Amino acid sequence: MGLCTRCPPTPREQEVTVSTEIRRTTTHWGTFDFTVHDGRARSTAAPSDNPFGEPLATGLHETLDHPLRITRPHVREGWLERGPRSRDNRRGGEPMVEIEWSEAYDLIAGELGRIRTDHGDEAIFGGSYGWGSAGRFHHAQSQIHRFLNMDGGYVSSRNSYSVGAQEVVLPRVIGGPGMGMFDWSPQWSEIAERGELFLGFGGAPLKNTHVNQGGMRRNGAAEAQRACAEAGVRFVLISPMRADLAPELRAEWIPIRPGTDTAVMLAMAHHLASEGLEDRDFLERCCTGYERFRAYVLGDLDGVPKTPEWAAEISGVPAATTRELAEASARQRTVVSLTWSIQRAQHGEQPYWAGATLAAMTGSMGRPGGGFAAGLSMTNGLGLHRGSMGVASLPQGGNPVRAFIPVARISDMLLNPGESFRYDGELLTYPDIRLVYWAGGNPFHHQQDINKLLRAWNGPETVVVHDSWWTPVARHADIVIPVATPLEREDIAGGSRDTTLLPMRRIQDPPDGVPTDFQAFAQIAERRGFADRFTEGLNADGWVRRLFAETTSRLAGRGVDLPSYDEFVALEDGVEVPLVAGRNVFAELREDPAAHPLDTPSGRIEIFSDTVAGFGYDDCPGHAVWREPDEWLGSAEARSDEGLFHLLSHQPKGRLHSQVDFAPASRATKVGGREPITMHADDARRLGLADGDVVKVSNERGACLAAVRTTDGILPRVAVMATGGWYDPEQPGEPGSMDLQGNPNVLTLDVGTSELAQGSSAQTCLVRIAAYPQAPPSRAYEPPATRRSL
Repeated sequence: MGLCTRCPPTPREQEVTVSTEIRRTTTHWGTFDFTVHDGRARSTAAPSDNPFGEPLATGLHETLDHPLRITRPHVREGWLERGPRSRDNRRGGEPMVEIEWSEAYDLIAGELGRIRTDHGDEAIFGGSYGWGSAGRFHHAQSQIHRFLNMDGGYVSSRNSYSVGAQEVVLPRVIGGPGMGMFDWSPQWSEIAERGELFLGFGGAPLKNTHVNQGGMRRNGAAEAQRACAEAGVRFVLISPMRADLAPELRAEWIPIRPGTDTAVMLAMAHHLASEGLEDRDFLERCCTGYERFRAYVLGDLDGVPKTPEWAAEISGVPAATTRELAEASARQRTVVSLTWSIQRAQHGEQPYWAGATLAAMTGSMGRPGGGFAAGLSMTNGLGLHRGSMGVASLPQGGNPVRAFIPVARISDMLLNPGESFRYDGELLTYPDIRLVYWAGGNPFHHQQDINKLLRAWNGPETVVVHDSWWTPVARHADIVIPVATPLEREDIAGGSRDTTLLPMRRIQDPPDGVPTDFQAFAQIAERRGFADRFTEGLNADGWVRRLFAETTSRLAGRGVDLPSYDEFVALEDGVEVPLVAGRNVFAELREDPAAHPLDTPSGRIEIFSDTVAGFGYDDCPGHAVWREPDEWLGSAEARSDEGLFHLLSHQPKGRLHSQVDFAPASRATKVGGREPITMHADDARRLGLADGDVVKVSNERGACLAAVRTTDGILPRVAVMATGGWYDPEQPGEPGSMDLQGNPNVLTLDVGTSELAQGSSAQTCLVRIAAYPQAPPSRAYEPPATRRSL
């Protein structure tokens, strides 16, 4: 295979061009080979030894020279004409005006200076979401944080949309960092060797393993899951959707009402406790607060025993099924596994707390192939490996501004400056944000209740965005700086819980004049007077070599020798790097809790937490509880109105979040150019709908169009849409306008999971579905109206 070993060429070398060659690089969704002809990418393919990534590779090269590509800086017409202090903003609803590069950099530098002088450093919010590039240097989140930290600081965000509730509650229950359970969960290899029963609340869908933060060389999730089934592990899927586990696992499907997993886990705990089947030895030696929790599930505290019959009324899971699963979990080596989606709902802390408690009761906690698992197969690395390579990344420095928000509370912050809110035991105040600077990520994908977000987004005086295409966030900016894509940069990649250090080769040059994020920030830093501190005298190549040298030094300390950088970039498959062996924390705890305490106040699993109880949160007391959400199929309104559906919004199959939604792989998942909405065939017939019909999906928060897809593998009155379809309002810039392409976040509920974590509650959502004949076409993939400045 004729790989380019020194791409990109230096300016002097660019005069000599190889007519056709194969260039391999790494992305968040895999390692791909690109056919490059006369310097431009012409085709994309997954390596033959890892065809699992082939669907996402389809047409990836077509995104580089697409009509949606931004190649010049732009400014919103109203901002340019009326100035940044205008309060009649219509972001997304006005033409964008092309300006010169120097003018754009001057405008941004001037706005940063004006806002900091007039309103202070706490008036700037730095937004990013970390998935802009798999590279350790060209990582948009690191770049923007380094820049803003050096410029005086910024209001930051904490936690993630994916696991916001887990990140806060589990450290209170089991200790460790917010993401600690990713390494503490039983691994697929251990389950195959010693496991007997896999209780999959929400399953472990393979579509989520198409991606990995920091890149990946090979996808091993399907093979690892299949090995468990071949070893005789019994898979039980507890989910509204049958497709949440692979068919070859031969899983028993137990349909459950969305948002009621906690009730079923509490009922299983009730049966174990009432029958004396719990692991008393582990609970007494390695846990604290069990008796308080036991009194709750038996009904001693509130007069309501959490019996399987009680849970059946809430969840729809038969009482006999709950009893059988509880008894099986006490007899067999059992994994209590929860997907991330379960905690993205109102009271999302509770299923994770209940899951850890149930696992502690079963007798499998801390034993090989059993225990509690959080997010197995939610990305490719999870469940395959523990630990990380320790690849160096761009230093961000310290943030002089202490103010922050939980990431999902951005709309509340922008709408309610000065208002107090509670979070993880703290009383915080929303800052008065005057400037939003965004690089990497798309809040018009991640954030719930997009119409609320749009109202909030129109509040700040200035919004600056770096982007490569006319994404929804770029369309809703005041100043847009176009930047090179990850395929147009050189970098190094070391995926989360992956074992291969990989070179990221430049596939083709960016359009003339288009910078990287680093180059753009360096230009603005020069105008702000700290370019030397920001660049440290290095260009991008110098920084990548520096990070590789630091990585080499780190790995040498572990006895791993890397080749030189120039040798490394010539390697087709990178370098295999053994990971630091992760501790089996719960096995150590079971063996000797005094010698191996957890990082909790008691040193043990806190089934009851005095700390959380002391916060006084009714929506998240001191142990796992059932709390009825505001919207669910068991509500009085839903019971009396069969026209209401519970809408679930899951991760897409053909893209990463909302990235390159216009690419062929993503568009292949659409129906008639719109996102499909999956519903039970009987529900569709009841509404007079058929596959492919366009429907309006609506509630009091908004409406969107979608195309019907029917199945018998879904619970009746549940509908599912993928997230990430580009927001395309019928009337751009107008809050409340119907979305034409099918973004479920115009419908989802924007409230915190609880006052503990303030995470995303996207899965708590009731909607109506109705036929919508003669629907207008989506314009999501058409560039916005633009003009050149006079």
